[in-house]
Amino acid sequence: MVTASSTKIGFIGLGVMGKSMVKNLMEAGYKLNVYTRTKSKAEELLETGANWHEDAVSLAKASDVIITMVGYPEDVKKVYYGDKGILKNAKKNTYLIDMTTSKPSLAMEIYEDAKKEGLIALDAPVSGGDIGAKNGTLAIMTGGDKDAYHEVAPIFRVLGERISLHGPAGAGQHTKMANQIAIATNMIGVCESILYAKKAGLDAEEVLATISTGAAASFSLSNLGKRMLERDYEPGFYVKHFIKDMEIALESAHNMGMPAPGLELSLKLYKELADMGEADSGTQALIKLLAHQAEITL
Repeated sequence: MVTASSTKIGFIGLGVMGKSMVKNLMEAGYKLNVYTRTKSKAEELLETGANWHEDAVSLAKASDVIITMVGYPEDVKKVYYGDKGILKNAKKNTYLIDMTTSKPSLAMEIYEDAKKEGLIALDAPVSGGDIGAKNGTLAIMTGGDKDAYHEVAPIFRVLGERISLHGPAGAGQHTKMANQIAIATNMIGVCESILYAKKAGLDAEEVLATISTGAAASFSLSNLGKRMLERDYEPGFYVKHFIKDMEIALESAHNMGMPAPGLELSLKLYKELADMGEADSGTQALIKLLAHQAEITL
């Protein structure tokens, strides 16, 4: 089992969530090797003891566990494959944990290719946004071998609270797709609820406080609804990344012969929001689009 005293963790991708995850691992006593395309994103971590690597090759050779959390499936492929990828450069028996929300099919591909190289791969996407990353309360949805899951469980326990193994390779990504589908239509409901309260002349903050304690309660309502009322559109999770997730989920659903009308509607609205110039805003910015369509002033 991996321990803080004996395990060097390599972490690739220091975005909104990745940076906080690295901080939590360092505070738990792990030695961290880090790499990201923009070194300036790592400066704060380097000042507190993280080791910088110039590329994935160097990081892979120096790490016992490698965690990747990048943007898109194509970014995952670039990090894992090729002469400069993790698969060709990691030490034998290294654990590879992709926490990017990516395609289930790609997770299965990485698992099989890792095994050929004497490596152990897990897909472990997360939910909880910037708040969950900072507080170490992420939900971690894992696919892969049971023994490998239990080996790296101490790392997962630093990063999250709800940690689970859902099945073989790809099962973590399928679970994350189910998570994103649930969020997609819920976000429409949260926005329309707030706009309805405003249109009816109610105190929207008081309405939010009240309905957040009843059957309508959800993470999106309590946390992102609050940000909507405060006109805080900073990204806990980017619109552009949510669009990517919904596209993967819709593709996966269609591959299984399943219609997903709610998901299709949400994807359509978020694409319209991105076209308004909000691709780099947080997902709560959806209320801007719906308020504009309803001619309601926020």
